[in-house]
Amino acid sequence: MPISGTTTPVLTRRQSVSPPSARSLLLTVLGELVLPAEGPVWTSALLHVLDGLGVEEKSARQAIARTAADGWITSARDGRRVRWELAPPGRGLLTEGAARIYAAGGHASWDGTWLVVLASVPETQRRMRHQLQTRLAWAGFGNPTAGLWVSPHRARSPEVARIIADLGLESAALSFVGPYGAIGSEAALVARAWDLDEVAGQYELFLDEFNEGEPRHGDATMFAQIRLVHSWRRFPFVDPGLPDQLLPDNWAGHRARALFDRKHSAWTPEARKRWAELIAD
Repeated sequence: MPISGTTTPVLTRRQSVSPPSARSLLLTVLGELVLPAEGPVWTSALLHVLDGLGVEEKSARQAIARTAADGWITSARDGRRVRWELAPPGRGLLTEGAARIYAAGGHASWDGTWLVVLASVPETQRRMRHQLQTRLAWAGFGNPTAGLWVSPHRARSPEVARIIADLGLESAALSFVGPYGAIGSEAALVARAWDLDEVAGQYELFLDEFNEGEPRHGDATMFAQIRLVHSWRRFPFVDPGLPDQLLPDNWAGHRARALFDRKHSAWTPEARKRWAELIAD
């Protein structure tokens, strides 16, 4: 998750290896297992997976309750047992998130144009300021200087318009699209907008963590799949998905993306088979 109070949300190496929270792991489970299965699931199935990921039952139940309170999931009682299913807002957000997560590390062709947004929030409105920073970073924008946001993804204009409208900043924000001008260099702009050394370091940590070893069948594969996706979830926040023309040579993100695709494809059938067994009990 992004760090509040920074102009460009990033993860430090210390934070990247800190234990994930029960809530964040639950969201990964919902997106990776519950969303594609579509049907309701027993509380016991969620607790089983979270336990296998190192989450104590009390923390797991609190995470489920908080997620329900936020409107992401809804419950239905069947005797003494409880089933959970995704509420429409949760399904929509997880679907959007999954699309961005699975696209992370991929870098499409580029026509050389930039999407530039002028939008700022006073220091006194810290909550809104944080929301603007977080949501624009998720959309792949960098923040080279206060109030200025840039991205090579011009097609994300509608997404930015929604962010600005949601925050009520329409009267104070401006945007335009065009090529880089004659003053300075695109390399300098990229260096000011994003810390690519830090992003590359995060990819190297991912490669170190998942490059070796294969889980056994059943639970082990399902738990490994969740850990893989959960670790990969950070990259839409830290990697803006720059085109190759703007990236260093031998970009670690390309190698990490290839590893993620390979492991995810290999583990998904067994992980979903085991999940289907759990929710059928």
